[in-house]
Amino acid sequence: MSRRIISTLALLSCAVLTAMPSTAQEPAHKPKKKVVKSDEEWAKILTRSQFLVCRLKVTEQPFSGRLLNNHAKGTYDCVACGAELFSSRTKFNSGTGWPSFWRPNEVDSVVTEIDTSEGTPRIEVLCESCGSHLGHVFNDGPAPTGLRYCINSVALKFVPDRKPAKNAKSKSEAETESEPESEAAKPQADSGSSASK
Repeated sequence: MSRRIISTLALLSCAVLTAMPSTAQEPAHKPKKKVVKSDEEWAKILTRSQFLVCRLKVTEQPFSGRLLNNHAKGTYDCVACGAELFSSRTKFNSGTGWPSFWRPNEVDSVVTEIDTSEGTPRIEVLCESCGSHLGHVFNDGPAPTGLRYCINSVALKFVPDRKPAKNAKSKSEAETESEPESEAAKPQADSGSSASK
């Protein structure tokens, strides 16, 4: 390999390693359950485009993905196995045509490996749980990591946050306010009795 390729690989490797949060300060994570299926099983579960990207490592066309312009709050999970991969908090507009994130949701959500399929070495991003191809990571992202996880929309399933809106009333509270008082619930007129209630 030429010096330029080796330098690029070294720089990308250092960027990926230094951008990952330290696990020494975080609680120990339970080992994730690995999802192992044959190509035939994946082909039955995934759509054709999902199978092409996730299992055969084809890249979707830029600016074609349904999640590119999604700005809702939530998580981006693996479309194949459902593992939580990225958060809307780390998504940014890179202008490249694919959803981009400056870090994965958890340190061990994704794994990386060297991809030389197009001649120039790149760092491929894979789902840690099932090994699905997600995209690539580059060292031209924003602070605080300087990384750009460039991910195929078709490899992701968006799960919106399910937090209730502030000042929202529960169904039972709303029903209570809208129902007229029953006769039993109305205050009784004082009958002159001094018995305690």
